[in-house]
Amino acid sequence: MPNPFRPRAAALTVTALLLSLLVAGCSDESGSAEKEEKDLSAQKPNWKDCPAPAESEGGGEAPSPLPGGDTWQCATLKAPLDWGEPKGDTIGLALIRAKASGDASRRIGSLIFNFGGPGGSGVTTLPAFGAEYASLRTRYDLVSFDPRGVGRSAGVRCEDGEQLDAYFQQDATPDNAAERTELLDSTREFNAACEKHSKKVLPHVRTTDAARDLDLMRQVLGDDKLHYFGISYGTELGGVYAHLFPKKVGRAVFDAVVDPTRTPEQGSLGQAEGFQLALDNFAEDCTSKAEDCPVGDTAQDVKDRITKLLKDLDAKPIPGVFPRELTESAAANGIVQALYSKDFWPYLTAGLEQAYDGDGRVLMLLSDSMNGRNADGEYSNLTAANISINCSDQKPRYTVGDVEARLPEFRAASPLFGEFLAWGMLSCTDWPVPGAADHPDVGAAGSAPILVIGNTGDPATPYEGARKMAAALGEGVGVELTYKGQGHGAYNSGNKCVRTAVNGYLLNGKVPAAGTVCS
Repeated sequence: MPNPFRPRAAALTVTALLLSLLVAGCSDESGSAEKEEKDLSAQKPNWKDCPAPAESEGGGEAPSPLPGGDTWQCATLKAPLDWGEPKGDTIGLALIRAKASGDASRRIGSLIFNFGGPGGSGVTTLPAFGAEYASLRTRYDLVSFDPRGVGRSAGVRCEDGEQLDAYFQQDATPDNAAERTELLDSTREFNAACEKHSKKVLPHVRTTDAARDLDLMRQVLGDDKLHYFGISYGTELGGVYAHLFPKKVGRAVFDAVVDPTRTPEQGSLGQAEGFQLALDNFAEDCTSKAEDCPVGDTAQDVKDRITKLLKDLDAKPIPGVFPRELTESAAANGIVQALYSKDFWPYLTAGLEQAYDGDGRVLMLLSDSMNGRNADGEYSNLTAANISINCSDQKPRYTVGDVEARLPEFRAASPLFGEFLAWGMLSCTDWPVPGAADHPDVGAAGSAPILVIGNTGDPATPYEGARKMAAALGEGVGVELTYKGQGHGAYNSGNKCVRTAVNGYLLNGKVPAAGTVCS
């Protein structure tokens, strides 16, 4: 069973999928890599109007036209399968862009987005949120991509839809030896399926590989510097890029920041604390309003009722989205998905109300969005890519004994979510590719300033990570900005102070004062 809360959160990708579901019913690893690959950097992308997303990207309709009638354009970029052999076999990387809307004489270049995951499709996510970046489009082509192993970029394939339905229904917090064996067997079967179907690409989906792809994109798009907007896991990718290519960093923003100093275990523990904080905030918000809170009389009552619901579902699931039932794991996954954004809290309230009456549909739809399952029962490759990239990046391989020894600490961090996150550390057990490191290297001496934004109420990438990232980037590189808000990320909260600071830097090169606070 994968960590249902994503070791590195999926950010806006699952947000787009959630909205569609409810409407329908994340080589050598050291040193600089400044040398450019002349052959592939000379290629010219064949931009055309974008087709409908592939199932591996989440499916759906082709992106709607942009304001003014312009269209989203897509292309495929050739990149080396193995950056250790740059003149060997190649893979295709799916790209999308919206050309700059302003005066051509003021165009800065391309602004490349990564929305997180790892495993999220930028080709589907950028159009879903394009309106949020209209100001940035006045001086940039807005560009995103499916990172290698994701969607149409040599997407990793593991289990099929029927197998994944069973995979996500199983008990992710085993209570006895039989359930522990089932969990381990399922993990091994999933990982073996990834190796069977994607053996060629699995060794080449590390974040360092994607960072080198970013630099190839920069060259092909014709920019001297990489201008970049990374969200959630995208901040880690951006940090690794800055480490490998510090002199090529242009104007860059990291939002919803991954802590690059933590091991996978420490990261999971931090997420337990973060989601517990978000649940506390949800409960306080619900019970502090003038109208009665429909899911509890007090904040503690809200949490106690959720705890009882999960315990009851562990013993006896309730009807979910037919023919599937809402299990304890699916309900917890759905609750966590709703805690990613304060905008989702009404869905959480509605889902809990229904579940208390024996109807698990809304919580299951929330869980489906986290797992990349669409209304037709098809899955994107979000989970396959997420696990593949994480397990290729992360060196530790945890055992049942490791988890059991740490359960008390995880339960203390979050009585509701701690066990799920602790057992989720087994995702990389028996992974066929060795992990690269305990944590990424993001030291970027000599880089241009990078704006690093932390949200005090972020559940998936806790606030402290922004300060750790800013420090790890190096003196004079990481510039920290604090947003006192709720949810995963800051820019798309609509906060005027955050928007002004980010737009001022990306559009005009004005670096905010370190320590700026927005509320």
